[in-house]
Amino acid sequence: SRLSSAASDVYKRQGYISPSDFNLFAKQAQLELFDGYFTDYNKIVTLENARRSHSGYADMGKQAVEVIEEFSTFTLPAYTSGNFFVLPSDFYYITAVRYNSGSGISVDAEYVKQEQINALLRSNLTPPSAQFPAYTIRGSEILLFPSNLATTGAMEMEYIREPRDPKWTYTSLSGGEPLFNASALDYQDFELPTDDEYRLVTKILQYAGLSIREQQVQAFANAQDVQEMQL
Repeated sequence: SRLSSAASDVYKRQGYISPSDFNLFAKQAQLELFDGYFTDYNKIVTLENARRSHSGYADMGKQAVEVIEEFSTFTLPAYTSGNFFVLPSDFYYITAVRYNSGSGISVDAEYVKQEQINALLRSNLTPPSAQFPAYTIRGSEILLFPSNLATTGAMEMEYIREPRDPKWTYTSLSGGEPLFNASALDYQDFELPTDDEYRLVTKILQYAGLSIREQQVQAFANAQDVQEMQL
């Protein structure tokens, strides 16, 4: 288990922290690194567009895309009422929305910002239609236009989901010390690549250092970050 290995490494360097604190720090660390894949990819695309990239950047871009695509998933958002559908609770980034009329043919819907949708609906030239549908996002819901298209199963969605929250599960010993239990039903390992384990441990140490205000732990983790960037 990569999560158990990371926990052991953290405890060796940091000393005891509660399992609940470790799980919280592990979640934050994984999300931070996950966000970093999108940031790195955007930087690489910018370099490529400016013709300042080379094979090394291309390899980095390919790696970022491969990791991100591991979290790609498909769903039929639940229809509620009107033209409202419920966004998946784990969605991070929408890659495609399609209108499915039930005829076996799905049509890509165009994303429109909320402040622009009313102007689009009033347009005589380019209003949304079954051939050219549109959608917008409002809070935890996604709206399909024109509204008369909306019904159960009418919307298909491809999206990048968030990584599942890591959870180090345990049983308590008679002395009160927790013992790792990988067979627990709610156990969840890290979902990022194995190569990221070192970075995850470093981030967890940083969060632990901030939490208990121990400068030595925080300084160690920051030094590890600097060392990694110099490799």
